[in-house]
Amino acid sequence: MSRLTPLPHDEWPADLTDFIAEFRATVIGDTGSAGGQSGANLLGTLARYPALTIAFLRFNGHALYGTSLSARQRELLVLRVASLRQAEYEWAQHVVLAEAAGLSDDEIRRVAAGPDAEGWIPLESALVRAADELVGDGSVSDGTWKTLADELDEHQLMDVVFTVGTYEMVAFALRSFGVEAEDDLIPYLRRGR
Repeated sequence: MSRLTPLPHDEWPADLTDFIAEFRATVIGDTGSAGGQSGANLLGTLARYPALTIAFLRFNGHALYGTSLSARQRELLVLRVASLRQAEYEWAQHVVLAEAAGLSDDEIRRVAAGPDAEGWIPLESALVRAADELVGDGSVSDGTWKTLADELDEHQLMDVVFTVGTYEMVAFALRSFGVEAEDDLIPYLRRGR
């Protein structure tokens, strides 16, 4: 149940409406998101605090669209955070993005199963393990770091940490605010679980 009622779009302040329109046009071609999921409830909730929303979306824009990681790598990390934090809204939104990045239903299920699930290549297992370690311990272990560093450059390694941290914060907000899934997300809530 929603703790903060999403603000209807027609009540958003003009500076926020303008920022989001420009943001969408710049990073996602003004299509809402991959697959057409609107994010209306999340954006409507965030619209209650425009200054925070604008600052957060600028930062989140890097993690989502400016990262040095591939879309597939990014979505492995985000889905693992959503699974660990039981953030259903985040999970559903990112199942859509994971499918757009080429992850199969089996791979999405594997993310929920964790880094030791059968079928991962070493780098992808290490990405999922890094999310586990960051969420659980606040740091990537030496062994996991070495596996990642064998294949990723410094920017990618930094993006691993910041992606997990960003979506950990998003999970906190979604669950604490009680953001409910829009009708177009409902089919994705349990996908891969």
